[in-house]
Amino acid sequence: MKTLISILVLSCTSLLLQVSEAALLAGAATSNITPHLGTSLDGVISQNGPATQIHDELHARAIVLDDGATRLAIVVCDSTMIARAVYDAAKAIITTQSDLPADRVLISATHSHATPRTLPGLTDNPLNANYEKFLARRIADAVERAIKNLAPAQIGWASLDKPEYVRNRRWFVEPDKITGNPFGDKDEKVKMNPGREGLIKPAGPVDPEVFVLSVQHADGRPLALLANYNTHYIGGYQRGHVSADYFGLFAERIHALLEIKGQHPPLVAIMSNGTSGDVNAQDLTKPREKFAPWDRMRTVAHDIADDVHRLYPQIEHHANLTLAMAQQELLFKIRKPGKPRLEWAKRNFVDAPAPGKKLSRPQVYARELLALSEYPDQIPILVQAIRIGNLGIASSPCETFAETGLAIKERSPFKSTFTIELANGAGGYLPTPQQHKWGGYETWPARSSLLEVQAEPKIRATILELLNQLHAH
Repeated sequence: MKTLISILVLSCTSLLLQVSEAALLAGAATSNITPHLGTSLDGVISQNGPATQIHDELHARAIVLDDGATRLAIVVCDSTMIARAVYDAAKAIITTQSDLPADRVLISATHSHATPRTLPGLTDNPLNANYEKFLARRIADAVERAIKNLAPAQIGWASLDKPEYVRNRRWFVEPDKITGNPFGDKDEKVKMNPGREGLIKPAGPVDPEVFVLSVQHADGRPLALLANYNTHYIGGYQRGHVSADYFGLFAERIHALLEIKGQHPPLVAIMSNGTSGDVNAQDLTKPREKFAPWDRMRTVAHDIADDVHRLYPQIEHHANLTLAMAQQELLFKIRKPGKPRLEWAKRNFVDAPAPGKKLSRPQVYARELLALSEYPDQIPILVQAIRIGNLGIASSPCETFAETGLAIKERSPFKSTFTIELANGAGGYLPTPQQHKWGGYETWPARSSLLEVQAEPKIRATILELLNQLHAH
């Protein structure tokens, strides 16, 4: 009788362990977000014109995780940037469709420069206004599809260094190489992409880490893979062509390398943008290389994907991980122009360039200062963080510098941490106060760099507070 009781106890214990280890659920899905031809690809500063051709389709790629107590979603969109209003519209639809609360959804943009900037009011092109609504709906569709694909899962992560494609693009240069900013000031110390002459040293570090979050089905089949890398974008486009850049090509390559033939639902592979506001892939210390359109982004995407594929078998996956998520909204002052700058802007303002011509750089920034003068004095910024076991995922709504991302990793309470930028908003560049003093493109006041000088330390501190809160959860 004792033996029978022992067997029953052991059987029940084994069953409880199996249930506990199978508690984690995951689902993933994609949704096509390619715009109509004719949609404006213009940015706040860039003058790219309309979309005339689709080189490759754009997607929103979603992962939903559920540990039985917390359900959350991570979505990465092939987009240059997306305004908070569009993100909020997508989250409202998600909540209506699935009861997933808005504060359990992180949505980000990759920052490919061959997509629309989804910023309401940036252009009067009606196709762009239509695209804003379309994009919100399609993001929500990706999440709903992922929820419908939820299945028992296990998660693991690892990382590797890939220094070849991360170079700080802000340099201290010889004084005679400082050409001045658009407002006529010539006392700056730093220049973005200054060429190959007069270089002194980079104005900041880089983060070479490729972080890899792997999600598998309970039986070990690949379900989703989320990578994170800290380079701005690769580029090499043809004018007017829509493209997801290397972010989309990485996803395609991982899909080809890991997908099991006939698998349904299919593997979803994602590349998110890390902290790359001052980083690109150009090595200014070497002679300039020439590439045919589209070639380099494919080379970079395949090189990183192949390294991730080699790393993949080493990742240990677990099914009993705790999930948690937290967010906080902050108010920031806008760097609105003072009276002298505003008068300068009015003198230089041009409503639209002549047919076939572009605005000059001073004319662009005159328009930007006038736009900032119409902004409210403060705007809200949303910061989120996620816990997956002993992994912390931070988010920043800005184009965040590498030094900020490295500081978050160094001080995070989690064993592993990475940051997804341009998440839940498009707050412009996020230079540190010291970088602001040095000057350069990323610091020039415009809708692309509008937050108060002290925004970076406040956002960084808030991210760390959220990570510490989740770690104690």
